[in-house]
Amino acid sequence: MNSQQVIIHVRFAPNGRVIQISERPAKLTPNQWFDVLNTRASSAYRALARGRGIFQLSRTAIEAFKQETARPGSANL
Repeated sequence: MNSQQVIIHVRFAPNGRVIQISERPAKLTPNQWFDVLNTRASSAYRALARGRGIFQLSRTAIEAFKQETARPGSANL
């Protein structure tokens, strides 16, 4: 199966907080979405220069992570 690869861009503030991240579900803050991705797919993360980074994941994986966060009681992901 040839699944579509998606690059999720992350931008950090000088203090380390996530200020922008793509593909983020509306109910999560940028830091919460980063934590979900980092917990479940840390091997797909690559740090870049100037406070940036990327996750390279399949569309299927991203949708699965979004579904997990949409479940009741998933606020502690």
